Amino acid sequence: MRPFLFLGTRAEDDVAQQEYDAVLAGTGLQPDELARVRVESGPLGEIDLDDWSGIILGGGPFNASDPDHLKSPTQHRVEAELRDLARRVVAADMPFLGACYGVGVLGVLDGGVVDRTYGEAIGALPIRLTAEGTADPLFGELPEVFLAYLGHKEAVSRLPGGAVLLASSDTCPVHAFRLGRNVYATQFHPELDPVALCDRIDAYADHGYYEPHERESLKAAAREALVVEPVRLLARFVELYARS
Repeated sequence: MRPFLFLGTRAEDDVAQQEYDAVLAGTGLQPDELARVRVESGPLGEIDLDDWSGIILGGGPFNASDPDHLKSPTQHRVEAELRDLARRVVAADMPFLGACYGVGVLGVLDGGVVDRTYGEAIGALPIRLTAEGTADPLFGELPEVFLAYLGHKEAVSRLPGGAVLLASSDTCPVHAFRLGRNVYATQFHPELDPVALCDRIDAYADHGYYEPHERESLKAAAREALVVEPVRLLARFVELYARS
């Protein structure tokens, strides 16, 4: 089997490792079957799409809608590299699954708009599949309504041209979409479990996702939520796209 490629953007070593380990567990892949590049730590370099079965992009604190003058040089570089890669992926219809930050990368292509209109607080919320989502080869593995962990400042307010809406919540119209047949983005986090979400709540305490007095209540709510379905997307992605 050709390996899959995981792209991470988290600067915090422990959280970055936890995310990668969660994707390994969810996909059922071994480390030699899921290569990792931490894009925030250095240039992405040349990616030959033919080398890979598919690409998975993790989340992170970068926001496409941040004002340009507030973006660090690292964020500017990462955005440029991932935008170029995304254009190649879409043109080739390469299997791609971008979680959370995938919306910021894919959502701005071809007339799409990502802004602060539909941000959602950290927690677990019901996600509902559209008719297209129910019929989709990847998302059709999920129930029509399921709980998912999320927490984001930005979201898609206008889909890119040709995008197919797959899932929504009551407070965010675009929680997942597809470009072509094989390129996917989710706003929610398919890899998260309660422990990982609590660790991220601690790790990003100073990033403006919540007020300081909310930390413990958010963690308590995360522990109480029964989120079991979204991780199935990871194994299904491998099942659909692993190739020799």
